[in-house]
Amino acid sequence: LGTTIANLGMTDVVFPKPLFQGDTLRVETRVMGKRRSKSRPLAGIVTFEHKAYNQHGEEVASCTRQAFMHAKSVEEA
Repeated sequence: LGTTIANLGMTDVVFPKPLFQGDTLRVETRVMGKRRSKSRPLAGIVTFEHKAYNQHGEEVASCTRQAFMHAKSVEEA
């Protein structure tokens, strides 16, 4: 993955548990998919899944995000 050109938006935003001042967060990000841009062959759209957990391992936030990103090569886009 290369540098983010633009964030295209977030969907499925959920806060299943409250988050409190002083909580310690751990965040996981997974790449769910990617596709090459038809108009810019050295860039593409990447779909991420983000999840945040508190110090007790409870999920406190999640979302799906799409970003327009530079690719290192045409093959990686």
